[in-house]
Amino acid sequence: MNQLHKRFENEQVKQMLQRYLRNGIERNYIQTMLGVGKTRFFQLLEAYRSDPDRFSIQYQRKASAHHKIAPEVERNILKELAIDQKAIQDKNVPLKRYNYSYVRDRLETQYHQSAALSTIIAKAKKNGFYIKNKIHKTHDREVLTHYTGELIQHDSSHHLWAPSSGEKWYLITSIDDFSRFMFYAALVRREAVWTHILALQTLVLKYGIPYSLYVDSHSIFRFVRGRDELLYKHHLLTDEGNPQWRQVIRDLDIKPIYALSPQAKGKVERPYGWIQDHLVRTCIRNNVTRISEGNRILADEMHAYNYKRVHSTTEEVPFYRFQRALREKQSLFREFMLIPPFKSFKDIFCFRIERTADAYRKISLNNTEFKVNGADPHDRIVLKIYPLNKLVSEIRFWKNNQLLDVHKIKTGDLQMSTFDL
Repeated sequence: MNQLHKRFENEQVKQMLQRYLRNGIERNYIQTMLGVGKTRFFQLLEAYRSDPDRFSIQYQRKASAHHKIAPEVERNILKELAIDQKAIQDKNVPLKRYNYSYVRDRLETQYHQSAALSTIIAKAKKNGFYIKNKIHKTHDREVLTHYTGELIQHDSSHHLWAPSSGEKWYLITSIDDFSRFMFYAALVRREAVWTHILALQTLVLKYGIPYSLYVDSHSIFRFVRGRDELLYKHHLLTDEGNPQWRQVIRDLDIKPIYALSPQAKGKVERPYGWIQDHLVRTCIRNNVTRISEGNRILADEMHAYNYKRVHSTTEEVPFYRFQRALREKQSLFREFMLIPPFKSFKDIFCFRIERTADAYRKISLNNTEFKVNGADPHDRIVLKIYPLNKLVSEIRFWKNNQLLDVHKIKTGDLQMSTFDL
């Protein structure tokens, strides 16, 4: 039926039709998601109404007397399962189970073959490519918010995403709780303040300012007395310290919400399961060795997740759910605008350091001196440092909410490791 079986599972289409019959979703919206016309939609609806239990979008093929599949198809199924088995057995690789739907997709995209999911599972069990699911404590997977932008879940995960590279990378991600739309995803070698500020900058400049951000209690996001007191004055209580990232969200008037336990942090990580799973499997099959290659694969997987897949929790494609929320004014995003005293977005998404001008109106930073126009001796100056790239940074000098001067300098001369770049 219009190649639906290559893009959706039976249950996903059934759930959409069920919601339509309960007046929970409009016909035009379902047609857009499925990519079908009005006639095809009503054919699907009639087929579902006539026999909901046996409803299927799979092609009806005549089975052979012994229900056999072609030998070359079976070889490729076992080949893909063997790749997954090797990865699962490697304790350094973040894969703990087989993904039979991924194998089915690989058959179609790489070998131009097809096999029913039930057939793949049967072959997997017969040949030892099967792990019995563990019984986990049930958890709430419901959407907790009523508006897009109400809560952005921001997370980082450190794993061996591409085993052939021989090194672990950090996966930085930001996702909307309401729509499950993923705004940002990037692989980086080192987790630092700037990687998270850059992620926030990308989100805000492209989509707007969200109401709140849900993060863990890493020292990048939050000062915690007892854990971080060596980095700050010893008398500061929890949240009295002012990490660079927190200063950025303060200027944007974004509410931070912190996961205070591993169990709470798990709620942040669950929505990323699909992306993480596909990223590892695809990096393995493409023998990825460089982080740039990994980021290209990540971009493809992120696009598929946002624009092609019906999310299991919302029962909608994230992009269409996000767009519908915007159209219906069901959003807590605020448009990003420069409000005085800020002159540039670089005055917000930056590192901040205070220095005192000497008798010659100069500021010293890591053995580098700057003559600051407009500064008087002994003025307290705020340096806002914005890395333009790996080679050059811009320093913007502020006093009493006034921009005095701007200098450019080699990033290396700033010794930016001091500021956790």
